Amino acid sequence: MSTCVINTLVSESRSVPRIWLEGQRLAHAGVEIGVQYVLNVSSKLKRIELRPAPQGFAGKTFIVSKRTRNERVYPLIELRDAIIAELFGIGTKLRVAVQNGRIIISMSHIAMRVQERVSRFLDKLKNNQPLHVVSLFHGGGVLDSALHEGMQRSKLASYVKVGVELEGDYIDSSLRNNPELWRDDSIVINGDIRDVNILGSGIPQADLLCGGVPCTGASRAGKSKNKLSCAEEHSTAGSLFHDYLNWVTVTNPCIVILENVVEYMNEAAMTVIRSVLTHHGYQLSETVLDGPSLGSLEKRKRMCLVATTPGVCGPIDFEQLVPVRQKEEKLADVLDVIPVDSDRWKAFDYLADKEQRDKASGKGFMRQLLTGEEDGCGTIGRGYAKARSTEPFIVAPHDPSLSRLMTEREHARVKTIPERLIEGLSATTAHEVLGQSVIYSAFVAVGELIAKTIMGLVRPLTDSGVVATKLVSTETPKQSSAAQEPCAPATLPLFALTA
Repeated sequence: MSTCVINTLVSESRSVPRIWLEGQRLAHAGVEIGVQYVLNVSSKLKRIELRPAPQGFAGKTFIVSKRTRNERVYPLIELRDAIIAELFGIGTKLRVAVQNGRIIISMSHIAMRVQERVSRFLDKLKNNQPLHVVSLFHGGGVLDSALHEGMQRSKLASYVKVGVELEGDYIDSSLRNNPELWRDDSIVINGDIRDVNILGSGIPQADLLCGGVPCTGASRAGKSKNKLSCAEEHSTAGSLFHDYLNWVTVTNPCIVILENVVEYMNEAAMTVIRSVLTHHGYQLSETVLDGPSLGSLEKRKRMCLVATTPGVCGPIDFEQLVPVRQKEEKLADVLDVIPVDSDRWKAFDYLADKEQRDKASGKGFMRQLLTGEEDGCGTIGRGYAKARSTEPFIVAPHDPSLSRLMTEREHARVKTIPERLIEGLSATTAHEVLGQSVIYSAFVAVGELIAKTIMGLVRPLTDSGVVATKLVSTETPKQSSAAQEPCAPATLPLFALTA
């Protein structure tokens, strides 16, 4: 006689919770038509056990009926009882193990993980404990610093419990310049995320996981340079979304934050990310963050996804995102005064020649020569120190044939990034850290909105647009007509009984 494991959901029929089981798989596991079952419930274990009723049993029973399909008869069990909703809730994923006619119903491993992360998160809020953050692709800590500052605005404390970054200079800079992000029990991992053994290695559970999967293969420039048809083809960055999802699975955070270039929203990787997060019980909210609208001179747009867990808060309503600053009126407001005899002023004749060649070949690439009177500038990338043709240059006021790159501090200002975050870095490394970072003020606003949503300071909307109110009950579930007694010791195989 076989063992049968069935994954199903708690459904609802005529306003009554229901568990529906049918098929030949039940018969193979020893369930016989016409047999009466008694329901035994363990509220502590959140488990229901169905055993054949003893002869002469006078209590409530459930009978195995039959279902006929294609002239074949199968067992059918329909459980309708209030205790189902009290233990599991409508829509909860269930795991049903059947052997020798005995049936054990418990939450699926996914439902158990959702419950665990919600309980852990709410306990920390109740006890005013800081949230543990897992930071992937940490860089110089710009994203983490912004989110931390935003959440702090609503008195939600956090720190980086685990930070992962490939470049040693970047993580060193964050440790030096972001002391508020790190504590004595923080774990710093300097290396390729693909080389980190997270299975069975004692990586702690997280309350919040954030990171921007490297966009080298997703940006238009990256695809063009590497001749890629899709982001996933990139030799190093293409598969990193898989590692990102592995960390979500292992650390089981309540809140997941992902940022990337806008083009990433239409990549196959993003389709997989959405599917996996949804299957693991998260509610997803996505938006495109516009730099100038959220306080920056740099005209950078960025995709932002926030996945939340029901039971902690509803989905993030980005319509309620409030800017934390107003951008300056013009670029000159953040520029330094550079002496006319500075060696920063250069002719860059080779870039002027390249622009003419690009125009002649129909490529359309043009230099971004700015005087400072503009209301902002285009996106500045990681390789800005290389003086690439399409990124912003400041024209010399004393000689229009000369121009210069922005200083690293000017670069930080147009992105609203605190200059302290690049203290101690060379100009090249500083531009790298800044160029692959986010608009700081935009993610301060995101962090504040997340904290307000968690703390109930904004009223999240349901899918239907109705204001949702969720109260966490501390009352003991009411008894139902089912027998409330401990389930019998398990005799099913371990793989069948464990989540």
